[in-house]
Amino acid sequence: MRASIDSSAPIVWVHVASLGEFEQGRPIIEKIKAERPEYKILLTFFSPSGYEIRKNYQGADYIFYLPIDTKSNAREFLDIVKPQIAVFVKYEYWINLLTELKTRNIPTYIVSAIFRRDSIFFRSTGNMWREALKSFNTIFVQDENSKALLAELGHDNVIVAGDTRFDRVAQIAAAAKKIELIEQFKGDSRLFVAGSSWGPDEDLIVRLANENPTIKFIVAPHEMEQTRMAKIEQTATGGAVRYTKIEGDIADKQILILDTIGMLSSVYGYADFSYIGGGFGVGIHNTLEAATFGLPIAFGPNYQKFKEARDMIALGGATSVSNYEELSAWFAPLRDDEQHLKLVSQISKDYTTKNQGATDIFFEKVFGTKK
Repeated sequence: MRASIDSSAPIVWVHVASLGEFEQGRPIIEKIKAERPEYKILLTFFSPSGYEIRKNYQGADYIFYLPIDTKSNAREFLDIVKPQIAVFVKYEYWINLLTELKTRNIPTYIVSAIFRRDSIFFRSTGNMWREALKSFNTIFVQDENSKALLAELGHDNVIVAGDTRFDRVAQIAAAAKKIELIEQFKGDSRLFVAGSSWGPDEDLIVRLANENPTIKFIVAPHEMEQTRMAKIEQTATGGAVRYTKIEGDIADKQILILDTIGMLSSVYGYADFSYIGGGFGVGIHNTLEAATFGLPIAFGPNYQKFKEARDMIALGGATSVSNYEELSAWFAPLRDDEQHLKLVSQISKDYTTKNQGATDIFFEKVFGTKK
């Protein structure tokens, strides 16, 4: 850091935990670069799964891991960087760093934050975490419930801005690429895309494909395990092929396994129906990338921690399934009733559109109106 960072230029430091939080911070980074180009951007990660994928991201001037949170590291880090502004994304609370930022009177913010009654801040053992919250000049939260909870702790520096992920997925949809092989595979058929799937998800999806031979399916595994992909190929009665092994015409295959990275968000643009994996494990993956294309969405039962999933279920744009029978019962009316499909699709699209704007709220509060 000492060798790379020129602290004579004004620096905005943005810290994210991993890849998902990076996607939340990205609209803010890119808006600063576009409208306040005099600032340099320092981007730091905690997790290798974020750093290794985005270490060459062109939107930031400097990209590093954040050194472990000790008092001496906090002082040394800030001595090197000398940020004019510090931005934490969603739920990163580095106590020594926050204390040092406050001591130095460096404006500090957290964006897309969300608070729940059962979190550490509201427990009898959470005093040092409550103290950490006092370091933020403004806390930008996703919902009114978070604001109400923080008010109980005496915080009135809270703005309900929403989630910057809605702004990010809108950018993704606008930049969706044309993929000729996907067009060739889909042909004139309707397309069902299962994104970030795991084994239990894939078992359901392959069965659904086998019982709906006129529908094309794309399965994008969250982790490309050879045994799981081989199982899909073996159990798909309509034929399956991996994207990286396509040879010749693929129009006669029913399932395409997307065994590559970086395409899924564009592939959703070709879909009519979607399923998001992870709900039979630790929790569902990104539903908003599908929703922004106006897709009906299904996912497994472990979704409660995700506000957008709860919201979309309440609105009727998504459903949770616990078994194949529930998945089939959800899919059948979407498949058979065009008006029903249009209605549910519109709910998904409207939800993502109406919730955009968190980036602009943050930017106007911190930087003022555009020069």
